[in-house]
Amino acid sequence: MYPPYRPYASVSAGDLQFGQPLHETHPHLLKPGELTPGLSALEYAQRRSRLAAKLPPGAVAVIAAADLKYRSGAVFYEFHQDSNFFYLTGKTCPLARLGRHLLRETPGFNEPDALAVIGTSATVNDHVFHLYVREKDAKAEQWDGFRSGTQAAMDVFNADETGDITEVASHLEPLVTNASQIYTDFPSDHRSKSFFSRFISDKSIKSNGLAKILEESHTCPLKDLMNQVRNIKSPAEIANMRLAGQASGRAFTEAMRQSWTKEKDLAAFLDYQFRRNGCDGSAYVPVVAGGKNAGIIHYTQNDHLLVPDELVLVDAGGEYGGYITDITRTWPVSGRFSPAQKDLYSAVLSTQRYCISLCRASSDISLDGLHGLAESHLRDQLSQLGFDMSGKALERLFPHHLGHYIGLDVHDTPGQSRKASLREGQCVTIEPGLYIPDTEEYPHHFRGLGVRIEDSVCVQAENPLVLTTEAVKEIEDIEALRS
Repeated sequence: MYPPYRPYASVSAGDLQFGQPLHETHPHLLKPGELTPGLSALEYAQRRSRLAAKLPPGAVAVIAAADLKYRSGAVFYEFHQDSNFFYLTGKTCPLARLGRHLLRETPGFNEPDALAVIGTSATVNDHVFHLYVREKDAKAEQWDGFRSGTQAAMDVFNADETGDITEVASHLEPLVTNASQIYTDFPSDHRSKSFFSRFISDKSIKSNGLAKILEESHTCPLKDLMNQVRNIKSPAEIANMRLAGQASGRAFTEAMRQSWTKEKDLAAFLDYQFRRNGCDGSAYVPVVAGGKNAGIIHYTQNDHLLVPDELVLVDAGGEYGGYITDITRTWPVSGRFSPAQKDLYSAVLSTQRYCISLCRASSDISLDGLHGLAESHLRDQLSQLGFDMSGKALERLFPHHLGHYIGLDVHDTPGQSRKASLREGQCVTIEPGLYIPDTEEYPHHFRGLGVRIEDSVCVQAENPLVLTTEAVKEIEDIEALRS
């Protein structure tokens, strides 16, 4: 099962072109020893070891790269690598122009059509890392950009075994057939044009793909094990998230300093500033909601005018080295709060401050526990402002959860419970909000107002680390920006 010893770096990276940046080809993006920004090849190897330690003896974990998605015809959407695949391999994004869409220059292996297999020994406490990728092809690379190829899979990404992805069936079948257990999470949709997508998901009678092979095997979901491995962030991951938060926060503060008349102009400015400040781009489609639009939690039309006497709620954030930040700020379009706007904003801000202060391991509290405290605090604040808070009144005014986990994904480690106490190294959002419908049952001055304030926070032993502190949020600071 274990390959013979081989020397590393049998091919100099400086002599080749790869499907992603390396220090040798992009020293302006990566430092010596980094596989992706801030993260070394050793850290990726340690991640694979941690996952292997959770597998039973003789088991394998099979992780597929993401597939290209098509907008129409031959026009691609921007490619985004599967988060679990990226987490274990460091392979995230090519530099090529594909179709009519320029793929973002994000370091990492963002090539589609790749498969990682981590297999454990039945008798030895060790594992083997298999990485199957597209082989280098001069003709294809002229059209679609450089590929890393099988040699780089071993020399750069430290695979123990590799092979051409078009021949993966012959490599993979003995691995999964002989495995004591198979852990995987494959997509069920095989409508993609690519051979690889059909290979991993097609269960039809005529298919000889992986999905058909696995149908008769003992398979288990991989998601829960990956959540356990990804849940606690390393110092390098936290540093990347801090860089993303710092760059994004500065963009927010610069946006508040200026006057805006259109939601779309503000959205475009933030995306530009994220990139200008060092991010790879926006982490998600932003919410730029003026006035009553703030009452729509996931408002992304961003095509209305901004009115001077109204508030604008902006939920946006940048991405750096694959890691995201998540920020929401609400501020007056005119630069100055009205008395009612100030009162509602203060209710949300005081709640957020209180909840952030408890984002430490010593608090022994969960995200669900924090949510309950936020509800209680908001209910008291609204009662003091003249709201009738009887019954389920708060559910309509604060309809979403206080926070979620963040990391490689905006909603990181999907399916992970929010009932467990927060642990040192977890990263979360804290985002209380109030959205007042424009109806007669609510005090007149507050009707139609929407306020949400959100920061990305890293849980530490005794004190929270706010990753997005550069985005101002105190009333005096916001108003001073345009005084």
